[in-house]
Amino acid sequence: MRIKVLLGAAALLLLAGCTTTTNLSSAGSQVRFVENQPGSDCQLLGQVAGTQSNWLSGVNNESSAMRSAANDLRNKAAAMGGNVIFGATSPSETILSSFIPVDSKMIGQVYKCP
Repeated sequence: MRIKVLLGAAALLLLAGCTTTTNLSSAGSQVRFVENQPGSDCQLLGQVAGTQSNWLSGVNNESSAMRSAANDLRNKAAAMGGNVIFGATSPSETILSSFIPVDSKMIGQVYKCP
């Protein structure tokens, strides 16, 4: 009986760990998305991807999942020292993702601009 209770509690903890969405950090909130490529006064730091796991995540719509992926992207850009994200895109849906809730992903180029 104790083993079943312990296994049940462990399963609940694992599921609870999967039900988070990405919150925007204070540094991430300073990062902005732009539509036009940054000028020569900006330094390209690299490309980064933000993700939101949708498998047992509790995220019940694509809009929330993409917002969490965007928050993850902005947080990672800030950690790199960037303050601008250019060319943010989301890879297209695959046949598998129409049946199984796979990760939502957003990719962009990170710049540090004055």
